Amino acid sequence: MTNSSFFCPVYKDLEPFTYFFYLVFLIGIIGSCFAAWAFIQKNTHHRCVSIYLINLLTADFLLILSLPVKIVVDLGVAPWKLKIFHCQVTACLIYINMYLSIIFLAFVSMDRCLQLVHSCKIYRIQEPGFAKMLSAVVWLMVLLIMVPNMLIPIKDIKEKSQVGCMEFKKEFGRNWHLLTNFLCVAIFLNFSAIILISNCLVVRQLYRNKDNENYPHVRRALINILLVTTAYIICFVPYHIVRIPYTLSQTEFISDCSTRISLFKAKEATLLLAVSNLCFDPILYYHLSKAFRLKVTETFASLKEPKTLKDKSGCANEA
Repeated sequence: MTNSSFFCPVYKDLEPFTYFFYLVFLIGIIGSCFAAWAFIQKNTHHRCVSIYLINLLTADFLLILSLPVKIVVDLGVAPWKLKIFHCQVTACLIYINMYLSIIFLAFVSMDRCLQLVHSCKIYRIQEPGFAKMLSAVVWLMVLLIMVPNMLIPIKDIKEKSQVGCMEFKKEFGRNWHLLTNFLCVAIFLNFSAIILISNCLVVRQLYRNKDNENYPHVRRALINILLVTTAYIICFVPYHIVRIPYTLSQTEFISDCSTRISLFKAKEATLLLAVSNLCFDPILYYHLSKAFRLKVTETFASLKEPKTLKDKSGCANEA
């Protein structure tokens, strides 16, 4: 690291971010645990979209495991070994969740688009068996990109209060980190294109069927795919606008201290938006998975039923 970057207080004043990360964690763990319970309870053959949503939920649990460690580290109360563990493991798990979420949301958009635009034809990607195989390939690809960041040896540095994860990396580790970042941006751009194309096709189909008796079905499908797109834009687009300049600030390409501090704060703010997909995902499960929606309906109906019976009994006693 250069002298300017060594004395630049980039990693201070993170406490305000931790409160929002903690809120995301609380909402996310409640929603994800309920979603897992709902998917397990339904003993039915999962459709293609449900397979992608279950994989999305599995990725969310990686994020749930990671956020408490990040919160403790950012508060500045973590022991030195936990900081090292965060840089090697939990920080990578956050990004594994991010890119798995991006890919599976794109697959969900594609599936909904094919159901609407080519409703009379079943493509290979819509077959449950192929969806499972494709999901396994996606997990393998993302892990092959990310896991080396956990396994590449790090260097010993003097213990200090403010430290960035890049300071632990040797030259090969930094180069792999840069390569990983550019590969991940490529993943984001390609799967963003899939979502954009799917949206355009759905909007075109909606316009064609505006006078058709199936228009309510088409409109509902449009709402679903626009819901996915809205969550996608809010969560992931701001982060990727900041990611490349922030990555350059971790190297000698950007050495100005004030610029590096600003980019780090922007990265943390947009990362907060990215992990907030943990809160949006249960809403997507409800709108996109019939099995999940039925289980939620059954659960809340059963909660209301005892109260209804009690009210009827009370009326009878009064009579």
